Amino acid sequence: MNAHEIDYHIYGEEMQYVEIELDPQEAVIAEAGSFMMMDNDIKMDTIFGDGSNQDNSVLGKIFSAGKRVLTGESLFMTAFLNIGNRKREVSFASPYPGKIVPIDLSEKQGKFICQKDAFLCAAKGVSIDIEFSKRLGRGFFGGEGFIMQKLEGDGMAFVHAGGTLARKELAAGEVIKVDTGCIVGFTKDVDYDIEFVGGIKNTIFGGEGLFYATLRGPGIVYIQSLPFSRLASRVWAAAPKGGGKDKGEGSILGGLGDIVMGDNKF
Repeated sequence: MNAHEIDYHIYGEEMQYVEIELDPQEAVIAEAGSFMMMDNDIKMDTIFGDGSNQDNSVLGKIFSAGKRVLTGESLFMTAFLNIGNRKREVSFASPYPGKIVPIDLSEKQGKFICQKDAFLCAAKGVSIDIEFSKRLGRGFFGGEGFIMQKLEGDGMAFVHAGGTLARKELAAGEVIKVDTGCIVGFTKDVDYDIEFVGGIKNTIFGGEGLFYATLRGPGIVYIQSLPFSRLASRVWAAAPKGGGKDKGEGSILGGLGDIVMGDNKF
């Protein structure tokens, strides 16, 4: 498997985007909705599956693309090909505040496992497939479910992490315990399982969920401080409900403060 060799540059701090430089006839693939901008000689095309051409048969393509439905993604991806005669650029943006993580699969033994919604884009030739968990506990209680995505090949791929990114390099047998939603991804040799928090008080009053993930080295683990599910739940909790009343932004005056400050809606 030989993916296209692409150059890139990541811009920004809290809301990042990655600019990918393509030589003539080089291409990059991306999930729908991540595209930001591109030069004039870049041709955009919708393709069935990931375009890695591991199985050129019609049935093979249908099966490969169909498995993506299990991760909640579309059957189709978008390819961006440089049809010009000089280097051109195409850019992809992160979906919410966080960091874009470049993954060189040639340095990760050809495989990287990530959350199903973490993938942003990759060099054409990289295979984007699903990774089934063989463990019942991880399948039922892991925040990501029993299906995660696996990126395979020898090219560059880019994943997105919410908030601040932590990179942990685990030695053989070293264990780290993580909130299931905070996992971005890990290398192929990391052993991933789910563990019950335990304790009546923790279970009933802890507020951190009943399970956390245990990751055992050797390998590299990427952890995000702000999973999208956590961000969405906080926004939903603070959103006006039942006629548009909000939470007063913490003011001790509450609704009276809104009237004084002009924020009340009539």
